[in-house]
Amino acid sequence: MWFRRDLRLADNPALLAAVESARADGAGVVGLYVLDDTLWSRVGSNRLAYLVDSLRALDAACGGALVVRRGDARTTVPQVAQEVGADEVHVAASHEPYGRRRDDAVEAALADAGRRLVRTGSAYAVSPGRIRTGGGTPYQVFTPFRRAWLEHGWRAPAHQPRSIPWVDLDSEPLPEAPATTARLPRAGEEAARRRWHAFVRDGLAGYGEQRDRPDLAGTSAMSVHLRWGEIHPRTMLADLAAAGSDGAPADDVATFRSELAWREFHADVLHHQPDARTRSLRDVVAEDAWAQGEAEQDRLEAWAAGRTGYPIVDAGMRQLLATGWMHNRVRMVVASFLVKDLHVRWQRGAEHFMAHLVDGDVSQNQLNWQWVAGTGYDAAPYFRVFNPVTQGKKFDPDGAYVRRWVPELRDVPAARVHEPWRLAEPPADYPAPLVDHAVERRVALDDFQRARR
Repeated sequence: MWFRRDLRLADNPALLAAVESARADGAGVVGLYVLDDTLWSRVGSNRLAYLVDSLRALDAACGGALVVRRGDARTTVPQVAQEVGADEVHVAASHEPYGRRRDDAVEAALADAGRRLVRTGSAYAVSPGRIRTGGGTPYQVFTPFRRAWLEHGWRAPAHQPRSIPWVDLDSEPLPEAPATTARLPRAGEEAARRRWHAFVRDGLAGYGEQRDRPDLAGTSAMSVHLRWGEIHPRTMLADLAAAGSDGAPADDVATFRSELAWREFHADVLHHQPDARTRSLRDVVAEDAWAQGEAEQDRLEAWAAGRTGYPIVDAGMRQLLATGWMHNRVRMVVASFLVKDLHVRWQRGAEHFMAHLVDGDVSQNQLNWQWVAGTGYDAAPYFRVFNPVTQGKKFDPDGAYVRRWVPELRDVPAARVHEPWRLAEPPADYPAPLVDHAVERRVALDDFQRARR
């Protein structure tokens, strides 16, 4: 069993298939995780630190039987299979561009030695590529995709094996987690299930209204557990259905289920358009509309440090630095500000997010950035420009979120916390607005109209 984005024992069809195959042959199962040095050098420290903790939790759940090897999976996996004489390597299918190339290479190497790569399930309730329009083409609009996704349905969660015949095999020690100043959440399958059950019990009712409020604990914060496969979305969908049967508000259940569908829509888009990781699916402005050189770098640095002078933007960017996570509503606001107020390409912002987000996921991060930038499928129109002041007033009405992450504004009254420059004496240690939103909004709209002409 080659673990990747499924660091759990429950509802893991690939693991179940490996166990059943081993039992049929009177054999055992090697639980393998390959630490790819190339990826290790490229992934942000928050994700790496969380991954080490999650692997420790998985190893404990396996009774210390998890086998860790460092190297290139394309050679390491076949080597381990040869070492133990395994006929099969079981995995959950990968759908991101790098994972698909890697798995195809591993499959070919195994086949050369008379072995098989067995793909069972994926990280999604409905695997990317499975749902198509009546004409046989991929969906490009979310609402009909969601409708088809619901009609397609998904299997019930797979049961957890009562016992697993783990093979005792030498393992390399887990590397030391890289240093990080972010306060990361507890990792592992048990932590994921505890957090999820607490949300269903205490947070699901009212989710539809509270999920946009960064000043409230209105979201599930399950994105990191989904990212690493410490829980499967199918498990969550089954629990949502049960909660609805037990009286949870139908609208809240439907809203949360729709968020899971949005995640699967973006995975499907990337499956069909792998270059969407770096390329805009649609061009919306001319190349000369973007900031260049030193101007681009200065704006990007001020944004990344939370020093733009717009409190809701700065609070979000500082939350990201402090915790490796950011509230979803605020993600949209800060992304819009970078692209449409500072005129910096979405790829630069996406890169910064991936460097810091503990839940950084290629399909979700890149395609959500493209949604805000107006360049993706079913994206927000480019002419939709988030106003950071009105967004702050609407979704952080008392300024609690801003005051938590921007200490320079803790003594500013609620009436002015989202526009401190209007105070008779603005806080001396908080920057003035980097740009005039009204002016930059007009520039963005003019650039859009110019490209259309």
